[in-house]
Amino acid sequence: TSVLEAPSAALEPAVVLAVQISTDLEEPNEPTTADLVRRRNKIKKIHKWFGITTWALTTLTVASGFVQYYNQYGWYQSQSTNPCVTGNAWPTQNQCSGTPTGHLTLSVLAGAAFFTTFGLSFAMPDPLGVSEGDSKFAKRLRAHKALRWVTFAGFIAQIALGLVTANSEWFGLDRANNYKTLRAIATAHLTVGFVTWGSLTAQGALMVF
Repeated sequence: TSVLEAPSAALEPAVVLAVQISTDLEEPNEPTTADLVRRRNKIKKIHKWFGITTWALTTLTVASGFVQYYNQYGWYQSQSTNPCVTGNAWPTQNQCSGTPTGHLTLSVLAGAAFFTTFGLSFAMPDPLGVSEGDSKFAKRLRAHKALRWVTFAGFIAQIALGLVTANSEWFGLDRANNYKTLRAIATAHLTVGFVTWGSLTAQGALMVF
């Protein structure tokens, strides 16, 4: 060896390990297409069952809301002729006063299930672009995605209208003096409920048929 050559530096194993760890931290491995497809399939299964649960709970919520509406307002009847006043509330007169606990519980559960389903739809990666193109499935999936915004808006509106309907006194409204106003709000609440249920049903049908 020439005396002019610098001796080669011997690196300690700990130094080599530290450099390797630093490199790994600086350059994380990107998930492969296969990884993303596996992730999508896992989330899709959860999304599907949350969607079915949301539909079932929403159906029960709308049904219980319809009963509540009928008891308090009949077929858009007057203050003196609705079932609660005439003693014909179904299934009992207990539906005419107090907090509608059953309907409230169902609405909270339906909302929780929907917003979870909604969030999962954004968590699913689409590395293969299955929602793109002109295939029948791609078109159905795009329609499914578009309808989720209709359903989302419906749930938000339902929460707002339900809050006013169930707590009218907070807003200075009562059945004795503001019957027609409350009836109009309740009618809007029920109508939005049916529209939301219809949108949700269409979303499910697009993925089933």
